[in-house]
Amino acid sequence: MTPVLQRRRVLILTLVLGTVVLGQFGSELAKALDARWLVKFPSAWTVPFKTSISQGMNWLVEDARIGPVSFTDVTRAIAWLINQPYQLVLALLSTGFVSGRGDEAVTYLPAMSWIAVTAAVAALGQYCRDWGLAALVGACFVYLAIFGQWDSAMVTLASVLIAVPIGAGGGLIVGIWAYRNPWFERVVTPVLDLMQTIPIFAYLVPILFMFGFGPVAALVATIIYATPPMVRVTILALKAVDPEIREFGKMVGTTKRQLMWRVLVPSALPSLMVGVNQVIMLTLNMVIIASMIGAGGLGFDVLSALRRLDIGAGFEAGTAIVVLAIAVDRLSQAFAERTGQVHHQSDGKWLARHKRTVTVIVLLVLTWGLGRFVPALLEYPEGQTITTGAFWDDLVKYLNVNFFDAFEAVKLFFLTWFMLPIKKTLLGIPWPWAIAMLTLIGWSAGGWRLGVMCAVMSGLILLSGLWAKAMVTVYLCGASVILATLIGVPLGVLAALNRRAGAVINLFIDTLQTLPSFVYLIPVVMLFRVGDFTAMIAIVLYALAPAVRYAAHGIRSVSHDLIEAGIVSGCTKAQLLRLIRMPMALPEILLGINQTIMLALSMLVITALVGTRDLGQEVYIALTKADTGRGLVAGLAIAFIAIIADRLVNAGARRARIRFGLES
Repeated sequence: MTPVLQRRRVLILTLVLGTVVLGQFGSELAKALDARWLVKFPSAWTVPFKTSISQGMNWLVEDARIGPVSFTDVTRAIAWLINQPYQLVLALLSTGFVSGRGDEAVTYLPAMSWIAVTAAVAALGQYCRDWGLAALVGACFVYLAIFGQWDSAMVTLASVLIAVPIGAGGGLIVGIWAYRNPWFERVVTPVLDLMQTIPIFAYLVPILFMFGFGPVAALVATIIYATPPMVRVTILALKAVDPEIREFGKMVGTTKRQLMWRVLVPSALPSLMVGVNQVIMLTLNMVIIASMIGAGGLGFDVLSALRRLDIGAGFEAGTAIVVLAIAVDRLSQAFAERTGQVHHQSDGKWLARHKRTVTVIVLLVLTWGLGRFVPALLEYPEGQTITTGAFWDDLVKYLNVNFFDAFEAVKLFFLTWFMLPIKKTLLGIPWPWAIAMLTLIGWSAGGWRLGVMCAVMSGLILLSGLWAKAMVTVYLCGASVILATLIGVPLGVLAALNRRAGAVINLFIDTLQTLPSFVYLIPVVMLFRVGDFTAMIAIVLYALAPAVRYAAHGIRSVSHDLIEAGIVSGCTKAQLLRLIRMPMALPEILLGINQTIMLALSMLVITALVGTRDLGQEVYIALTKADTGRGLVAGLAIAFIAIIADRLVNAGARRARIRFGLES
């Protein structure tokens, strides 16, 4: 190590220790100096961003117009356009075609029967891949019927079937435009960053203002949430098309439009389908949050169970979301694979070539016709449904009765020796020192631009009057990320080095990743009650996956030549891990920590439901009071924290790659 590097490390260590000491005694020091403004930013110095945004929103909704067309007319037109196909799909899958309301309602055509829908998805599975996939997706839909989740699942599926085409199609068009116009890509990239870092709760308030309470507002929020990955994937996929293919398209005389739609897009189709898959999964991830503004379906069932602390009902509805997600995910993946293959059209008559379609149509007509006489053909008999709610309720009751003292001891230990010291330190650091340190770290990690960005963003959080809540957010996020890293990195290393352990760990992580974020709250609330510790456990469970996956990928990616060199040099297994594998995997591990931070921040808003006192709670309160300014300012503060953390960790990962010769 060079003397310059040594001096730099000593300086950083000294500053970190100084910050910790200052955090521990900052409040007392400020009190002794009669300068409490150092730790508590005076409210008279804050800038009223909230009021300005709320006034701007009111003007937009009530007074903004271009000629005879007001802004409200535009939002109503968009809502009407989205609502028409949604009502059609909802009638087909759930409500049926009904005229009138209440006792005067007349059903002209019932919804598709559970048998026909199950047969349709099974046929789609067989078309996309094979009978194995058909059996899997068919079993998933039968599960929904048997466990009494069919009606809610169909409402959720209707939302997915509308949100995904709009999100994927819109993302594709924006991505193509950004690919064609580099200046537009430079404009849209920071917008995508903000869309992906601002908590979705912050979107809900203005959307509620513009579109009102109901499924259309929920669909708009879902589309906004799910579209950014499609835009990014489109840009990357088009850029990754082989230059020879692009040149060949130009050589044969295609126009600009033909080159895009007949050469580039078909060539990039397998990658684009990955983006569609991401849109589908994010749409399903959004169903619970969207239920807060009227989405209904399985998300509403989970939310109402959480409010009643009904673990059985919540777990069943959450599991139904996972089952639905598995079916839709596998189907979309298989469809993506099929689009990348060449298929020869079979000969014969139309009926012979479309056996699956004909079978489903025949089943649909038969169940519609015979369902009048045998209702079980239309709807799965309610008396035959199975419920596991009582089992989960009894299990939690048993754990609470027999292990209450143990749970309380664990909770008290973590609060006393881990969480509260971090909280006291962060809240005790004088804000001028904190901003100066952030600026210095940014400058040291990524140059003066990163330093200025850290100073500006942290300064805006301070001026908004949310500094104390931002520090509580950093405390909860930081404590959760530290714990997730301490658990996730060793698990990732074990998964990479031991195949059997890797299979078990991957299964565990896959399960965690498919569960909706709200579902984590239910069991931890039942076992640990509300509070910061409960929030931390839920965040750790939700954010653990990237730490494990990136660590495993980093360890597996270490060059075999380096490993061989270490073995030839006489290294033991422990030395190989400590001196070669871990240092070389450090950039990947840092990226995994980066993703863990992002997931932890996105989960913070949801944990506001269990009584945290951070920016997430501020966003949640703004949603309940329909306060646009308050929600957006708190959401932007969370986004700024996320952006600062993202840029600093990425800069650290890049420095590590340069140090190990992986990047010039």
